[in-house]
Amino acid sequence: MSTTISEVAALKADSFGRIALMRDGAGLFVRRDLRCVPLWLRLPAWWLARREARALQAIDGMPATPQLLRWDGVCLDRSYMEGAAMYQRPPHGDLAYFRGARRLLQQLHRRGVAHNDLAKEANWLVLADGTPALIDFQLAVRGTPRSRWMRLLAREDLRHLLKHKRTYCRDALTPVERRVLRRRSWVRELWFVTGKPVYRFVTRRILKWEDNEGQGPKP
Repeated sequence: MSTTISEVAALKADSFGRIALMRDGAGLFVRRDLRCVPLWLRLPAWWLARREARALQAIDGMPATPQLLRWDGVCLDRSYMEGAAMYQRPPHGDLAYFRGARRLLQQLHRRGVAHNDLAKEANWLVLADGTPALIDFQLAVRGTPRSRWMRLLAREDLRHLLKHKRTYCRDALTPVERRVLRRRSWVRELWFVTGKPVYRFVTRRILKWEDNEGQGPKP
């Protein structure tokens, strides 16, 4: 007996797929559907979705992160977490949120995963109980936790979190956190000199995204 699956709401659509809130017999889940992707972008869209699926496999069972339900090369289904993006529900003055977010990053990095896209407030959730969660692992990197490369990426994840803390909880930054914010890695500098201009050209000129963080057209 097949399970009926229905769409509850469209969440986002861009050149790399359509994301929708779905419902089946077990409840709500989120689906990234690649069937609407233009032919010339299907390979990179598939690569990004597969990258997310592998990252979610690596953090299977970790709280406050999506759980991989299915990945068949066309649709990626992940568990639904009730909450709002950081920019929709700003954690102004909420030190507990940022303490929880740092613990969440530590757990992620111990699993050998760096998120690699935490500058976007859209990738930080404020759950219904006010605690943090992470979504969108398309750019996540997996590796040996103690390797030099992974430690560098983990530090960049932390720097992005501290930037958000500086925005919403500036007075709570510690002297050590302020030093971390001032210290920029060579990865960041190389990205801004080489990768960022190419990224902006592709997203703004070719894909016609309206914002500079690649979150897709505004609704």
